[in-house]
Amino acid sequence: QVQLVESGGGLVQAGGSLRLSCAASGNIVAIKGMGWHRQAPGKQRELVAFITSDGITDYADSVKGRFTISRDNVKKTAHLQMSSLKPEDTATYYCRAGIISPTTSSDTWGPGTQVTVST
Repeated sequence: QVQLVESGGGLVQAGGSLRLSCAASGNIVAIKGMGWHRQAPGKQRELVAFITSDGITDYADSVKGRFTISRDNVKKTAHLQMSSLKPEDTATYYCRAGIISPTTSSDTWGPGTQVTVST
């Protein structure tokens, strides 16, 4: 069984920075695209950043120039460097990855990590 676990969330003042990490574990053959999503209270979950297995990235307009997604295919990790944080970035952040195991290919989510940006 494969799983994703996020870390690095917390409380930060507006204008500050945080680095989120996502670690994949289990019987993994390969990881396809990896992404970070977020969901604020009362709002729909939205895609924040995405990175392909080849390192091509894409970002939501709201975070372009402030957030940077990266991955380490050897360590099976992904990171989201968040800078110039705003109160509207407050949300639970989820890691998502397309994971290939010996018997299946699955769209896997982590449990989430809370990010709170204070004014």
